[in-house]
Amino acid sequence: MALVKAETVEGFQRLPALRQLGLMIGLAASVALGVAVVLWSQKPSYTVLYGNLSSKDAGEVIEALQKSGIKFEVDQSNGAVMVPGSELHNARMQLAKEGLPEGNAMGFEMLQKEQGFGTSQFIETARFQRALEGELSRTIATLRNVDSARVHLAIPKRSVFLRDRAEPTASVMVDLYSGRSLDDEQIAAIVHLVSSSVPHLAPENVTVVDQRGNLLSSGETNNGLGRTSGQFSYKSKLELNYSDRIRELLEPIVGAGRVRATVNADLDFTVTERTQETYNPDLPALRSEQVSEDRSTNAAGPSGVPGALSNQPPEAGVLRDPNGARAAADGTASAVPRNSSKRSVRNYELDKTISHTKLATGNIRRLSIAVVIDNKQELTDAGELVSKPWADDELTRFTTLVKEAVGFEIQRGDSVNVINSSFVPLPEPEAVPEPSLMEQPWIWDVAKQAVGAIGLLIVVFGVLKPVMRSLAEKGAQSMRSAALVPAAAGAADTGAGSGEDQLSLSGANPRQAQLQAPGMGYEQQLSTARGVVKEDPKRVAQVVKNWVAEDG
Repeated sequence: MALVKAETVEGFQRLPALRQLGLMIGLAASVALGVAVVLWSQKPSYTVLYGNLSSKDAGEVIEALQKSGIKFEVDQSNGAVMVPGSELHNARMQLAKEGLPEGNAMGFEMLQKEQGFGTSQFIETARFQRALEGELSRTIATLRNVDSARVHLAIPKRSVFLRDRAEPTASVMVDLYSGRSLDDEQIAAIVHLVSSSVPHLAPENVTVVDQRGNLLSSGETNNGLGRTSGQFSYKSKLELNYSDRIRELLEPIVGAGRVRATVNADLDFTVTERTQETYNPDLPALRSEQVSEDRSTNAAGPSGVPGALSNQPPEAGVLRDPNGARAAADGTASAVPRNSSKRSVRNYELDKTISHTKLATGNIRRLSIAVVIDNKQELTDAGELVSKPWADDELTRFTTLVKEAVGFEIQRGDSVNVINSSFVPLPEPEAVPEPSLMEQPWIWDVAKQAVGAIGLLIVVFGVLKPVMRSLAEKGAQSMRSAALVPAAAGAADTGAGSGEDQLSLSGANPRQAQLQAPGMGYEQQLSTARGVVKEDPKRVAQVVKNWVAEDG
């Protein structure tokens, strides 16, 4: 190992300065590339958590992720918040638990902001209406099928000096999740929610529209369709309830999934109100009584029907004895006639009953029930499963059970029909295909690590190892060429010119020792060198190559 290092260092030192600098830069770049590949392979793949967030929502989401200890990144191009793919669902559940992101809709917290000194009443009213719209939007967005919602309120200014007042109206736009819809009951719930939150807002003045432009609630309640829809919903629920009763009663006997029951209910939705007033003559009660009595005495004057006979002048006065008048008053016979009358008025109060009855709607007129039962399954002596039809007495028992379950009444014309038939076996449900290997969330992390390992091996064995081998070979060659030392021949030798060269070789070869002998002439050195070339031509060729490389 020490020899390889020495050879590598020797080879590196013998390179020109420019090549040494380029080699150092290449090695540094290779090492940096290998480190970058390793770090990239260890970095998890990030997935977009939420995009198109406002600055306020993005800050709250980032703060919540920091508290939860979930790694995240922010895309500098669009500001999307990204988390590792393995932490995506966990991050969304954590944020949903904290109610994030809230969205751009602001509620009554808008009223908590400080207002300017000169804020007018119009601005305050507009801010309150905007806050009310935001609260309604938040409430509607909490529904399961609604992703987001917007509410627009048109509330006219009310005044006591106007005879014809404009009623407030509202428009609701709901953004539904893909593949979901709102049924009539949910639409009615949204309508009544908005109408109940705004004073003097009638439900028929609320319009609901979805993101596709479909009108979900037109606000027309006078056409009777709303009542018809409610009646149909009640009828469907009643029939489904009866069907469930029959199925729950028979499935434990015949087996799960071997009973099909359908109920058709004829309902009476007529609304009837009745008012009745009755009296009981057996219980009279005296309420008031008035008695009047009149008496009159006829004098010796005209009497009778007015006319010529009765209009006679009075007779001459007759002096009567006072004692006689007193005697008449005491009960003696008197010839003066008398008239008397007596009247009595009695008011009786009789026992009176007033009843107002509103008959229930949705009464059952008739029930039509159809039940189909699959054949029973029995095991033979050989252990095979055989399908056999039910006996007639067993079907009769099933019919009795069905009648008792639905409250069968023959007076109103109910009918029950229970038959036995062999069911066609349902096709086996196709197994849900498992996600392919490329769709697994961990495959990308493994692929990145594999690519990183391959890149690191390429850098090590494709770049670093060849360079180190080349340097080691250059060092070895320099050490082997140490036997051939170029020397300049001196001009002091007699018989030699001033430009002659002298070669000296070190080694155990006798001819190489002769090259190092002092006082050897040029011709002798040349002949000795030729002998060395003949004996070891490879070494001489290597020495010449090294000379050329050094001179270049």
